[in-house]
Amino acid sequence: MSANGNAALSWLEERPTLPAGVTWGVPWKQGELDRNEPLKLRGSNGESVPVQSWPMAYWPDGSVKWTAHAASFQADLEDGYTLEKGHGVPSTAGLTVKEAADYIEVDTGAIVCRLGRSGTSVIREILIGGSAVCSDGKLVGMREEHHATSGKKTIVEETLQGVIEKTTVEQNGPIRAVVKVQGRHQAPGGGRKWLPFTVRFVFHAEQASIRIVHTFLYDGNPHQDFLKGLGIRFSVPMEGPLFNRHVRIAGDTGWFGESPKGLMTFRLPERQRELYERQTAGASISLDEEQDAGLQALLDDSPEWGDFKLVQSSSDSYTILKRTKEGCSWIRPASGRRSGGLLYAGGEGGGLAVGARRFWEKCPSALEAAGLAGDEAVLTAWFWSPDAPAMDLRHYDTETHVLSCYEGADELRSTPYGVGNTSELTLWCCVSTPNHDTLDAMVREKESPPLLVCEPARYHETRALGLWSLPDRSTPVKSQIEDTLERLIGFYQDEIEQRRWYGFWDYGDVMHSYDPVRHTWRYDIGGCAWQNTELAPNIWLWYMFLRSGRADIFRLAEAMTRHTSEVDVYHIGEYAGLGSRHNVLHWGCGCKEARIGMAGLHKFYYYLTADERIGDIMDEVKDADYATLRLDPMRAYFAKDEFPTHTRSGPDWAAFCSNWLVQWERYEDTSYRDKMLRGLACLKQMPHRLLTGPVFGYEPKTGELFFMSHENYGHHLMICMGGAQVWAEMADLLQDPEWDAMLTEYGEFYNLPKEEKIRRTNGALQGKDWNIPMLSTAKMAFAANRLNDGELAKQAWDFLLRSPYNWSVDIPLETQEVPRQEYVREIREIPWISTNTVSQWSINAIVCLALIGEYLPESIEPRVSV
Repeated sequence: MSANGNAALSWLEERPTLPAGVTWGVPWKQGELDRNEPLKLRGSNGESVPVQSWPMAYWPDGSVKWTAHAASFQADLEDGYTLEKGHGVPSTAGLTVKEAADYIEVDTGAIVCRLGRSGTSVIREILIGGSAVCSDGKLVGMREEHHATSGKKTIVEETLQGVIEKTTVEQNGPIRAVVKVQGRHQAPGGGRKWLPFTVRFVFHAEQASIRIVHTFLYDGNPHQDFLKGLGIRFSVPMEGPLFNRHVRIAGDTGWFGESPKGLMTFRLPERQRELYERQTAGASISLDEEQDAGLQALLDDSPEWGDFKLVQSSSDSYTILKRTKEGCSWIRPASGRRSGGLLYAGGEGGGLAVGARRFWEKCPSALEAAGLAGDEAVLTAWFWSPDAPAMDLRHYDTETHVLSCYEGADELRSTPYGVGNTSELTLWCCVSTPNHDTLDAMVREKESPPLLVCEPARYHETRALGLWSLPDRSTPVKSQIEDTLERLIGFYQDEIEQRRWYGFWDYGDVMHSYDPVRHTWRYDIGGCAWQNTELAPNIWLWYMFLRSGRADIFRLAEAMTRHTSEVDVYHIGEYAGLGSRHNVLHWGCGCKEARIGMAGLHKFYYYLTADERIGDIMDEVKDADYATLRLDPMRAYFAKDEFPTHTRSGPDWAAFCSNWLVQWERYEDTSYRDKMLRGLACLKQMPHRLLTGPVFGYEPKTGELFFMSHENYGHHLMICMGGAQVWAEMADLLQDPEWDAMLTEYGEFYNLPKEEKIRRTNGALQGKDWNIPMLSTAKMAFAANRLNDGELAKQAWDFLLRSPYNWSVDIPLETQEVPRQEYVREIREIPWISTNTVSQWSINAIVCLALIGEYLPESIEPRVSV
């Protein structure tokens, strides 16, 4: 981090090769940046670059904590940039947003896009130089209803289209503009409106591309409303003879390129071959009336291939298909494994390229171009391909299995009603058919959108995302820990591929517990299948990115954030504000809790990218504590008596605090700060402060916690779901000496012998349910740091590095080969692996290195199992 506060920026991945609009976030130390101070962007060549800046969060003293920035880059991009205080050069690009009665018009200087305010056309049209390259962009879907009559199943299909209810300008230049369109889907001709959607269109000045972020929520009956298809459709004018119209479809490494009227016929004379080669390269050709008369006759007789599609049916298989017209069979020109997920279609007047991000990872997906032989082609990006079986969102059983499968509640509350899914697209408006190099660059840059990032040292020194350590290999033991942290990340990266943790509803999550006998994860054992943020793997991954700056870890954490913030939590309905505990299905567990979707899990991504959708989600959970009135998290243990509801100081109240902290820092809304302070005041009055409980009576209206009893639930759950990190951040922000002392007391008390716990509390605390010492090591480190207690610090390292309780990791970390016939393909495994263990060990190790690194032992002894 620069001594003068300037932020050095570099590209997360390779420098973009196409013109690019880029949005990113930068942290600041408390007191470093006044909200009225201007900022400027300078390239490594010293020249200023126009930049649009806005605040995202504030420190308690009113100074700026996070800023967001947008810039539009054309040619000659630099390898690095510097953000510094001062007035920069103004933008001359001329991005403008105009609001009319029935549409909103965004002019980037390269394209003009008109977005609808009502009806079904979310995109009215896109123009280049006054000519349309796209019109009538609409959301489409297919619903499949199953009926059982006389023992026979019949299927009824119904088409759907998105109906606009509200269009809002969220950001209005001068470099970046965002328009949000909201509505619901409906069958043509009327009927039920359902499947709420939010689609954001992101524009940058001088860019001919548009980023689209599409979110839908499921609000149907899973036993009746089977989604057969879901996507977005665009109409593209087709100009010129059929042989000058082109389609390009991304394959595994190269491109499928054809025309509705190819020049290949049963014979290929030299003159025809030359034209054919030019046509295949995407050039416009012309036929000589005399010289090519024979060819013209052959073309008049040749078939017209009007429809093309790419279907990614699984993470390992796609097919490219084409046909002449509706009512005729599809034929298969090519197939492969993993498509790049981009389709271009256009004629002599240009065309449209549509790129779907995470195309094969979020299978089944498809890209389709129909009607290329007519005046207007229709391009469809299918987030869920209608060529695949319909979504089946029903539970995997008709009952719950608490004892045998570690499912969380006797009530079967498995419902997808209210969960969401977000997909991303990029549109490029093209004046001609792109060449292969340009198409390759489109795939790279829609798949890994260009992002400027700071050095790890800046993220670390500003403390804007909490307390963690930078990598340190100054001693052999520190090197061993760093090696293990890296190998754990590498193991999960390999495991995602080995186990094919892909799919529309699954991509981004990992699994919970391993079965070394079947050599697979316990995918069918209720509470041991999908992780669903259990023990905060999100924080683990983001810490690993922040301390390394590695792009591969960023993309891993990004995918988990996008999934867990959408699929694992409820956005509408009875459980809005809560999420589902780990299960075979992401929404399958009867335990619906606030900690699963707490804002602190997602704010890393928001502040690094300024992603508006994540901002929405963090706002959604600000009042999640009220959801406990509808569903008491302790209903299985305590009757609803004199208290409105119950809450645990952790993970419930800690999750509420996480949500409130984000509201306070983003909007300076002191009502949420005060609600947090009210809870703190209650804890201070408890018989043994934070050691009390952890279950309390709770009043969401005021934030009051009420004493019930001592040791009434497991204390390890207070700190292992992200609570330890939330509370440490509160200590930093609130600067409350008593809160600091309470955290210190907790960390020092947790692993005391039972006899000492009894003595210190005059028998009030008997040492019941203070479990799994490793989970407490970050809090022990906090206490050891505050007390300057070397013995406590050494004990914390013992629990992390020599734990006999099997809640630690093997150092060195080794995988072993699975016998060939014992699994469906060759794999390697770690038989003891548990994502709970890995997440918490990594988080605690990273924090302990920051707080008590000087107390590390000289060597790491082998772990002893008990």
